[in-house]
Amino acid sequence: MQPSLDTAPALLPILDELKQREPIFHRAEFGTTRQQFEAMTEADFWEVGASGQRYSRDYVLDVLEQRFQHPAEDVWETSEFHCRQIAADNYLLTYTLKQGARVTRRATLWRHTAEGWKIVYHQGTVVAAA
Repeated sequence: MQPSLDTAPALLPILDELKQREPIFHRAEFGTTRQQFEAMTEADFWEVGASGQRYSRDYVLDVLEQRFQHPAEDVWETSEFHCRQIAADNYLLTYTLKQGARVTRRATLWRHTAEGWKIVYHQGTVVAAA
């Protein structure tokens, strides 16, 4: 039933780079300000949250701006990373995120640009209890 999630050997360096950036918007070394979050997302970025709601880039940036004005402890654990190239300079990174009792499967579409890595799309899906 489970898919094979082995990353191709040629993509392992990219997998290592992208793992360091996930979960997105939770790594202070990559940004804590709206300007930094704008720089790491494509202009047409959007996401689907674990609730199933779609969120625009502007909405996500507004939420992040508020979150980082009042930072709180953020305990999480990532695992099961997989990277697949889907087009030239475009990569799908999937992984599992555990935040307390909540477990989600995450998917981020990354684009490598002249300015560095940019997030094109992100989705989180809650894992149902077995």
